[in-house]
Amino acid sequence: MIRTVILDKNQKPTDKQIKQIEEAAKREIIFDDDSPELTPAMEKAFRLAAKKRNSQRKISAS
Repeated sequence: MIRTVILDKNQKPTDKQIKQIEEAAKREIIFDDDSPELTPAMEKAFRLAAKKRNSQRKISAS
């Protein structure tokens, strides 16, 4: 289950939210057909796409 929380820029997470994050970090990642483990080639492509996206954001923010 994915839970999304929107914080404004001055808002801090609550103690309950921090505890939930810490507990989630301890859990093992479970891969399935909808969310398979990435191969090294898929990881590389993902990193390159993120790098390209982030560089475009810097240009448009200027």
